[in-house]
Amino acid sequence: MSAAAPRTLADQLRGWSDEQLVTLLEARPDLGAPAPHDSAQLAARVVVKASVLRALDQLDALELAVLQAMVHEADLDVVRAQPESVDRALDRLRALALVWGRPARPVLVVSEVLRLPAGPPVGKVPELLEAATPQERAIVEHLLEEDADGRWSGAPGPTANLVACGLLARRDERHVTVPWSVRLALYDGHSTATALDDPPPLATSDRGATLVDRAAAGAAFELVRRTELLLDHWGAHPAAALKTGGLGVRDLKAAATFLHVETEVAALVVETAHAAGLLDQGMTDDLDAAWLPTDAFDAWLAAPNASRWVTLARAWLDNPRLVSAVGGRTGDVTTGTSKPVNALTPDLARSWLVALRRDALAELTVLEPGATLAPGTGVPSLADRLRWRRPRRPTTRLDHVPALLGEVATFGITGLDGLSAFGRALVDGGDPERALESLLPEPVDHVLLQADLTAIAPGPLEQELARQLALLADVESRGGATVYRFDASSVRRAFDAGWSASEVHDFIASTSRTPVPQSLTYLVDDVSRRFGTLRAGHAESFLRSDDETALTELVHASGAASLRLRRIAPTVVVSDVPLGVLLPRIRELGLAPVVEAADGTVRVARPDVYRARSPRRRSSAASGVRATARTSAVVAAIRAGDRTAASRPTRGASASTPTEVIAMLRQAAEARDALVIGYVGNDGTVVERTVSPERVEGGQLTAYDERSDSQRSFAIHRITAVTRPMSSGH
Repeated sequence: MSAAAPRTLADQLRGWSDEQLVTLLEARPDLGAPAPHDSAQLAARVVVKASVLRALDQLDALELAVLQAMVHEADLDVVRAQPESVDRALDRLRALALVWGRPARPVLVVSEVLRLPAGPPVGKVPELLEAATPQERAIVEHLLEEDADGRWSGAPGPTANLVACGLLARRDERHVTVPWSVRLALYDGHSTATALDDPPPLATSDRGATLVDRAAAGAAFELVRRTELLLDHWGAHPAAALKTGGLGVRDLKAAATFLHVETEVAALVVETAHAAGLLDQGMTDDLDAAWLPTDAFDAWLAAPNASRWVTLARAWLDNPRLVSAVGGRTGDVTTGTSKPVNALTPDLARSWLVALRRDALAELTVLEPGATLAPGTGVPSLADRLRWRRPRRPTTRLDHVPALLGEVATFGITGLDGLSAFGRALVDGGDPERALESLLPEPVDHVLLQADLTAIAPGPLEQELARQLALLADVESRGGATVYRFDASSVRRAFDAGWSASEVHDFIASTSRTPVPQSLTYLVDDVSRRFGTLRAGHAESFLRSDDETALTELVHASGAASLRLRRIAPTVVVSDVPLGVLLPRIRELGLAPVVEAADGTVRVARPDVYRARSPRRRSSAASGVRATARTSAVVAAIRAGDRTAASRPTRGASASTPTEVIAMLRQAAEARDALVIGYVGNDGTVVERTVSPERVEGGQLTAYDERSDSQRSFAIHRITAVTRPMSSGH
């Protein structure tokens, strides 16, 4: 009989299979860090209030209703659900060790948290309600509908009348709640108004799996492309880091303009790149702290597009930072003490965000392929479903669901508000790369030149081709086809990077499927003719040219006054403006100087490319493998500790070390056993007391003391030893 009915929670855990212990430790990971010595110590951690509260937050509405009925020692028929649903909920509660024994009963902390005041007899409640005023009945109904406590200052009024007659009961000095008996009376003997077998349904519409996947793949490709463009740009033109470690508002707006997106999308790109280890703080020649691509960015660039997307998506999935808060303000706006929320600031982390994100995506997995959230009603129905799934979590978190779905769509995990095939693989922990790769368009190796000095890329360009074309032309518009525009400044960039005129002509001719327009040929030749006509050096700086007319025009140009040019020879002009300032200003005047080295040779250079050191981060897949291996190791350690404890029969009858004392006190509280404790009094003497533990928390033991015939508290650090009386031996 004792084998079927474990005497203590530790005995029950000791009799569990390894698979059951693994399930418990994976659902409640705080129990395994650090690894418990044995099942007794694991049982002591199971009933710690902080751990129990975290476990309760994982329960859905049905599981909470079942647990609350058990707390009030009511028949489980009061739960408005089918018996098989109640049984499944009970199995889940056992797996989480929130209930134990046979018959099953909740651990003590659960009773403290979920127990409601008993209230008046159920049969008397209708009479009390009949005597209540409409306003008083409305208060009771409102609290029941919201399933929340009400506030009461103690002042006379309807709430005071309800407390006096028993329809409401005081939780503490400021809060009141609806008693258990009143709930049963109003809900015809049940604890809730509606059935709890299934979560609320999602409002959906059918768009077709193919359409959803294509829309999602397009968004995924755009995300990868935007990340590449921005980080490549910041490699040559870094964004300054604020003293607080964030990204300035101007730099974020500049990034959004560069990518042709809203600031919300730009913030998401920046934050995700940082979470993936592709962006971090570093130093440049001009900036002590700047946001730079990391070494990992170069390796990421060489990977296929599908692989690059997986890296970004997994980083976002595990990123605890609330990106949707970027652009808002913190503080009190009315007093003028508010300040903007910047991207990449340290205070964006939210401990609950990853769980909310995964819960929302898990709910979308129930949709059939091609099914999407219905316009208008889909998002509220998802919020209702999440509220049912995690009723103990603050409802204010659900306000972030619309922004969360926007981020999911930007990533391409969903398309048209439906889960894509590769998004489903990502959420389920599978390999989304293969599913996405088949949906991405094949890169093209050509462009279509137009007579108006533009080039149309009819699809995503091959990576090297795209980088070379971006050097020669500026992006004018993006979409299914990207439009590039050639002008004098863009062509000059290629010459600055070391290209010759013949190389530019050859590149344009080899990449175009249409004839090269004469206007583009003339543009390249004209820039080539003027390129290098002027030569700059240090005087602080100087300009020299064999073309005296060009120098004369420059000296007398209307915008050249700030350059402080002084002609010292027909072909030489000097200035006290530094060369690094002189060159860009001359280029703004429409000229194309080149830098001359000390030996008179021309030095052609491109802008420096900066990199930050890659931060050390663990991939989510590797972390999952490590977590599984660690859980198995913890179970093995518990089993080894149990074998060691079994070899010392007296170990379970007494305890003297702090860890053993706490474990034994908690076991006795759960099993409602009496113990003999050695307690150090105020005079320093040790006195033995027989007590019945009730609660162990906050460094205090609350117990019934037989000697004083009353409940009292004992400081745990004063307890020298604990012994189980002979009458209650194993």
